Amino acid sequence: MGKVYLFLSVLGFSAGMVIAAGVFALITTTGVITRMADKTHTAGFVRKYESVICLGGIGWNLFWIFGEKNGISFGGNELFLAVMGMMQGIFVGCLAVSLAEALNGIAIFSRRVKLAKGVGTIILFTALGKTIWCFIHFWM
Repeated sequence: MGKVYLFLSVLGFSAGMVIAAGVFALITTTGVITRMADKTHTAGFVRKYESVICLGGIGWNLFWIFGEKNGISFGGNELFLAVMGMMQGIFVGCLAVSLAEALNGIAIFSRRVKLAKGVGTIILFTALGKTIWCFIHFWM
């Protein structure tokens, strides 16, 4: 029986590594990190951005595995979950905008509707609307 658990553990760990590699490959190919560094004029910190993203993924997985599901409680779970949820929302938003930019979705949309000014305002209000809806959704 012990060999079966060892095999399943190695198999699960290996599958997780493959999925993580795919996620980080997606992040890299969409150019989220380099684009963010370019827009914020912090190109010297690209390696730190990558390290923080990896550490965030590892930390969240450790919390998910060893968290409340196994009866282990971290002090201030609600605050921790609120901060992590906000950080995940920011990350997913950056990934979505980066993917849309890579596919030139915003540029194509603005040309189709003959939009000359206000693209930044549209993006801002889209993000605010999504944020407000998320708060409403999770509060109810």
